[in-house]
Amino acid sequence: MTESTLRTVLLRGGAVYSPADPFATAMLVEGEHVAWVGSDGAAEAYAATADEIVELDGALVTPAFVDAHVHATATGLALTGLDLTGTPSLAAALAAVTAFVDAQGADGVLIGHGWDETAWPEGRPPTLAELDAAARGAALYLSRTDVHSALATTALRTLTEGLTERPGHDAEGPLTKDAHHAVRRTALAHLTPGQRRHAQAATLARAAELGIGALHECAGPEISSEQDLTALLALAAEGEGPEVFGYWGELGAADTARRLGAVGAGGDLFVDGALGSHTACLHTPYTDADHTGTAYLSAEQIADHVAACTEAGLQAGFHAIGDAAVDAVIEGVRAAGERVGADRVRALRHRVEHAEALDDKSIAAFAELGLTASVQPAFDAAWGGPDGMYVQRLGAERAAALNPYAALLRAGVPLAFGSDAPVTPLDPWGTVRAAAFHRTLEHRISVRAAFTAHTRGGWRAIGRDQDGVLVPGAVASYAIWAADELVVQAPDSRVAGWSTDPRSGTPGLPDLTPGHDLPVCLRTVVRGRTVHQR
Repeated sequence: MTESTLRTVLLRGGAVYSPADPFATAMLVEGEHVAWVGSDGAAEAYAATADEIVELDGALVTPAFVDAHVHATATGLALTGLDLTGTPSLAAALAAVTAFVDAQGADGVLIGHGWDETAWPEGRPPTLAELDAAARGAALYLSRTDVHSALATTALRTLTEGLTERPGHDAEGPLTKDAHHAVRRTALAHLTPGQRRHAQAATLARAAELGIGALHECAGPEISSEQDLTALLALAAEGEGPEVFGYWGELGAADTARRLGAVGAGGDLFVDGALGSHTACLHTPYTDADHTGTAYLSAEQIADHVAACTEAGLQAGFHAIGDAAVDAVIEGVRAAGERVGADRVRALRHRVEHAEALDDKSIAAFAELGLTASVQPAFDAAWGGPDGMYVQRLGAERAAALNPYAALLRAGVPLAFGSDAPVTPLDPWGTVRAAAFHRTLEHRISVRAAFTAHTRGGWRAIGRDQDGVLVPGAVASYAIWAADELVVQAPDSRVAGWSTDPRSGTPGLPDLTPGHDLPVCLRTVVRGRTVHQR
């Protein structure tokens, strides 16, 4: 029996975010589960027998967050190594590469992440010669911010068999498509087990510091490896950090997903690429390129995969960003339903990761087919707005239609929020803020709805509808926050945006108006076990 199953913990003197009692100030935890939620006065009855009493001193207690789309090893490598996110120029990026190589040494394969040429005054990535010079001849892999293209030095290219014959190869510039996947596999294959564990542990520790109690790892042969996923699941099972639920993104590989311990055969099973790398698949060409992106899977292949997963009783899922890719998923899922039964398909809540380019017809289809939209609001915060990358790639009209969270909720499509770290950082309150203050006004949702998508939504996405809320009998995975005044924020500026009136009976959350400080995590508890304490 573990320590958590023996202990009784009473939290009192704060605010407990619970549908069981909108005015709750105290909570009792017995072992791995919430036993009671209520007032400080009523909590006195439990004080004498509690093993631990936590005096909240006004702090807020909420369910722990769930990040529904991460890449733990890549995130940890960015946290502990070369992260070019936010680098202001090409020259600064090259200088950072040189400093990193000088600090690490040029032996083995070095890995970095995060460059984004759209924000640089030079307006371009480095040439191969510039990269080789900055890296002092080292074998270096540098993923673009969206991880759908990468820079690779000559030394790394030489290590990658058959690279020049693969689609997406460029002798001088960034690699895309299969050429990118090949150099990524080469780079990650040179990680030692110790380096991998160090990176994964860094990600789990950072997530715990941010009040994240569970992660959905999106693994697959094009993004990581079988060894990477099984090592992560084993590390998480040690119980020192957040829970991890794995997805394996390989076509027709339901048996492999089960063998690896994954909860689904999906995640980053690529139907297309990304807008920033010009590989998201569109119906109409890019505004700044004379093509429509890349299609990795056909509707027929999608249908075969969904049908096989449904027959196996396993959730399927796909990465789809562009409107043509999203439509291929819809066509394929619908065809699978005709083959094995629409109700059986709907029951498994197959997932679509990212699902950025949606219109009313595709949103209605998501609702009809029971699809879960696993989305990343920080994408809009990073690349939306009139001067953002989305407008550069698509023009203002198409860019403004991206990431329509309000329309998805109105249609009854379940949302699960994530970061796609390291594409955007682990930042749960920032993610909630990004959805509530979407750069396109009509796509905004309430803070409460966004918070639900980032907590309960992640649990519902893996079929655990009872989790992600603080009610008696629920799993005791929660976070304690230092936060200012709690409010109820609505998304529409035409009405009163917030209220502190207790008569509403709606539990409050921190004020996330841009410019306000985000809450600070004081303690994170996963299944009754403390995994972070500030």
